[in-house]
Amino acid sequence: MKHLLAPALAIARKDLYAEWKTKQTITTMLIFSGLVIVTFSFAFDPSNQAVSALVPGMIWVITIFAGILGLNRSFTTEKQHDHLHGMMVAPVDPSGIYIGKFLANLVFVLLVQVVSIPLLFLLFDFQVPAYSSILYFLLIIFLGTFGFIAVGTLLAALASHAKSSEMLLPILLFPLVTPVIIAAVQATRLVLTEQEGAAAALSWMQLMGAYDVIFFAAGFLLFEYVLEV
Repeated sequence: MKHLLAPALAIARKDLYAEWKTKQTITTMLIFSGLVIVTFSFAFDPSNQAVSALVPGMIWVITIFAGILGLNRSFTTEKQHDHLHGMMVAPVDPSGIYIGKFLANLVFVLLVQVVSIPLLFLLFDFQVPAYSSILYFLLIIFLGTFGFIAVGTLLAALASHAKSSEMLLPILLFPLVTPVIIAAVQATRLVLTEQEGAAAALSWMQLMGAYDVIFFAAGFLLFEYVLEV
């Protein structure tokens, strides 16, 4: 396990440090998220109770499209500077590269959510749920994002071999993440808008948990072959 975790943490630390210096990816993701939220806040009347039903879906729309911006840069930057080839020839298990990239991408998307979700609640005058529901809400956000990034990291590596990787990634990604996004939207809706939503959301959360385990394991096992494509 140590031979996987050490290179994985080193790669994640490298990506996070590089982003800390340039702030290109996170800034792009935050600007996109802010534009979407502000546009929707002007398009719909926040005082209308019916509009509140859109908030759970909007959370995941922002997550998906902002996440794709980050995932695209995750491997295209490595390809441009030939860093990916260096990691491939290094005496490192390719699964460790996958875990490192996964961790960095997960942190980027979670940071965007930390900023965008409170802003969305504020502009739509959305009532924050009770404390017990908030814990469920945070767990749903993590489970949904985990599954999305697990699949996205693997497919971003695959798409990086193509000339038009920015166009290819969404085409590959959307069909595969549809189950976890549907489950995340439904669970988020139940927790945020229903009185007894936390209990009702458990089945959706179990589905997300199973999805996360399956696709993280798939990425872990298949990443070596994806790099060799």
